[in-house]
Amino acid sequence: MVTAMPAASHPPTPVSPWRHLPNAISMLRVLLVAPICWELLHRHWSYALALVAVAGVSDGLDGFLARHYGWQSRLGGMLDAIADKLLLISCFVILAWLGEVPLWLTLIVCGRDLVIASGALFWRLLIGRIDPQPSLLSKACTLMQIVYLLAVLLALAGWPAPRPALFVWLVAALCIGSGLDYALRWSYRAWRIRRAH
Repeated sequence: MVTAMPAASHPPTPVSPWRHLPNAISMLRVLLVAPICWELLHRHWSYALALVAVAGVSDGLDGFLARHYGWQSRLGGMLDAIADKLLLISCFVILAWLGEVPLWLTLIVCGRDLVIASGALFWRLLIGRIDPQPSLLSKACTLMQIVYLLAVLLALAGWPAPRPALFVWLVAALCIGSGLDYALRWSYRAWRIRRAH
């Protein structure tokens, strides 16, 4: 009688101690919001520029690490979104209050985020859990807002830079386009889910 040999068991894949690094970088970006606001309010443009540049680089770094090493998580997605919104809205509001960026553009930027946040809240209340799924259009919108803010701060700090006015209408168009895209896509998904039940 031949006895079957038990299948060899494979040891579990070790969990990297660095898996929380993208979340830590996102938290760093949240913590940078307060000193950035302080420097902006006191018109220390060079210091504000340096901090915003660090925040912008960290935004790309945490996303790269999460995707490249498979360290994505629901918490990480939420922290990344919160960090982006806090940074961008704070900078736009303060610079608009100081008269350095157009008020109407700031209202569009904040209005888009208000629409998205309200939609997420209603989804959570009426349907259930929501997983952040930023579209390419949304990522382009965030990137262009960062580029615009950097151009504004470069100009204010006296560094050679593209004229910020060149980006104003592009930022506005991307904000409106991505806001409509979010509203239509998630409304359609909600309609399909409600219809299925």
